[in-house]
Amino acid sequence: MEAERDAIIAALTPVVDGIAATFGPVCEAVLHDYRRPEHSVVAVAGSLTGRTVGGAMSEIGMRMLTRGDEAADELNYITRTDTGRLLKSSTMLLRDSSGQVFGALCVNVDVTAASEVHALLGALAGTATAPAEPPVTAFGDDIDSVVDVMLDAHRHQSWALLDRAGRLDLFRSLDERGVFAVRRAIEQVAGRLGISRASAYSYLSQSRKQANTGGHS
Repeated sequence: MEAERDAIIAALTPVVDGIAATFGPVCEAVLHDYRRPEHSVVAVAGSLTGRTVGGAMSEIGMRMLTRGDEAADELNYITRTDTGRLLKSSTMLLRDSSGQVFGALCVNVDVTAASEVHALLGALAGTATAPAEPPVTAFGDDIDSVVDVMLDAHRHQSWALLDRAGRLDLFRSLDERGVFAVRRAIEQVAGRLGISRASAYSYLSQSRKQANTGGHS
């Protein structure tokens, strides 16, 4: 099975360059191998997110990894980089012959300029409406930096000021976004929150139990 997965990755590697060459500098194509999430990028063409071969998966990939074989392709979604670029993206999962997810081919297109032109034309025509603000997605070559950004986005209050329900909600939200799908994430989160690893594991376990039973504390 591993040989089959390796063959699929090898076959798709030149496709990455072909996609980016076809659409030009506004396009980035990235091939991920989810078997090594901390270094999942095995091929990349284009530079919209600044990632390189050997880099980490984004929070989108972490979410896919958490969903496992139940994950589905996500096509034509809009997100924003931390530098403000507006991207139209598609994440197409790679599956082996048994149906197991083991990677993804991702295509990002910079639509920032197109969005600005659309807004300008709408303003001139008097039909402009305020667009929904797309979420900022954490991209990075270092998985620790991706986890840090995701944790920062959820820390609206100091950990010390959160009650038990709030703490469980924080862990559940991080879990749903795939933070704990990568190694060392629990230690990293514990360190950032100023709690022990055992406490972090306990909160994670309780949040998952609560989510499975549909209960709230």
